[in-house]
Amino acid sequence: MDNYFKKCCLRYIGLLFSLGLAFPASSHHSFPAQYDAQKPITLNGYLIKLEWRNPHVYFYLEIEEEGGFEEWAFEMGSPIAMERNGWNRNSVAVGDILEVEGSLARDGSNLVNANSVVLVESGRRLFAGSSRDD
Repeated sequence: MDNYFKKCCLRYIGLLFSLGLAFPASSHHSFPAQYDAQKPITLNGYLIKLEWRNPHVYFYLEIEEEGGFEEWAFEMGSPIAMERNGWNRNSVAVGDILEVEGSLARDGSNLVNANSVVLVESGRRLFAGSSRDD
């Protein structure tokens, strides 16, 4: 009876562990699943928001279009990857004008995977930590 109980407990613990590993992995995406490397884009705009959190850093620009402004979202690497490459949450400030190069989202939304960010005023180029494999 004790041996049967131990086997059941071990199986149950193994199942819980396996499920625990599967949930975080299912929420992440690969570059080609969401972005199209064959659709490069360069945009200039005013920084209106920066979200410095896992799993990716996002920032938002207000881009001047004919007849008004549009908001665009830009995905970069994880906060730790960004920090390893010289970024921190104070590297840019709301109101800064940025030039961003990246790849458009496959779904046609105003979403870009950034691979280059330039502070227009200073010309300083920042590594964006793109998930694209070159």
